[in-house]
Amino acid sequence: MKNILITGASGQLGQAFKSIATQYPDFAFLFTDREELDITQADAVNAYFEQHQVDALINCAAYTAVDKAESEEELAFKLNFEAVLYLAQASFAHKATFIQLSTDYVFDGKHYRPYTENDEPNPSSMYGASKLRGEAAAQGENPDAIILRTSWLYSEFGQNFAKRMKELMAERTELNIVFDQTGTPTYAVDLAGVTLKMLGHKFEYPEAQLAGVYHYSNEGVTSWYDFAVAIKQLTGSSCELLPITTDQYPTPAERPAYSVFNKNKIKETLGIAIPYWTDSLKVCLSKL
Repeated sequence: MKNILITGASGQLGQAFKSIATQYPDFAFLFTDREELDITQADAVNAYFEQHQVDALINCAAYTAVDKAESEEELAFKLNFEAVLYLAQASFAHKATFIQLSTDYVFDGKHYRPYTENDEPNPSSMYGASKLRGEAAAQGENPDAIILRTSWLYSEFGQNFAKRMKELMAERTELNIVFDQTGTPTYAVDLAGVTLKMLGHKFEYPEAQLAGVYHYSNEGVTSWYDFAVAIKQLTGSSCELLPITTDQYPTPAERPAYSVFNKNKIKETLGIAIPYWTDSLKVCLSKL
């Protein structure tokens, strides 16, 4: 039995892990949020590791308010960089596998070809910059750290695009949706599953060199507009969706125009097939 510490357990991804925890009888999960463990305090993190046997840590905690990060830079870096630093140090000291979740926002979205793990990050927002610093902290303090980047995360949990669109389509007769940003939606439950598969691989093959950066999203490519159209069709909504450009919907933080990942590395490492994004969307909407 391996003890898996999940930080940020009340967030969207943390709840996704909770939803599939019973499918992993070889793992005992330690679900924590700020009340149980304040990861922004080094002493609290170290004390937790002293008091609990932790075999692996998956950090789902993060500052994710992309636009607010432009004005709350200090708080964004406190959660996305400093806290990761403490977690990386503690996991390394206690020989626990460390998986840090990261984001497509570490790229500026100007490539227009699927991003590989070897592409040079260049964030164009404070949120992206804080997450990139977190990646560096994880790898700098724990050479065995695994960085798992994802994009356009949604689920039946928390606040996200899919849930919000479903709600708004029920309330309004028309909606404006940006069509010139391209990426791939990622169902949080799929991401949780592949993260635990990676841990299982690590425990089964301890000699395997899994440290480094990996990209994961569902398969396929779409725009926010087409994502919304799919939600409309699957829910039977009559709301009219109007495509608009990014400059028609200004935001404090700049969004990457292109957020498509090359996922060959994780597919080859784990020997997995990744679900197509609309198939996972159907699963998610059926649970709402």
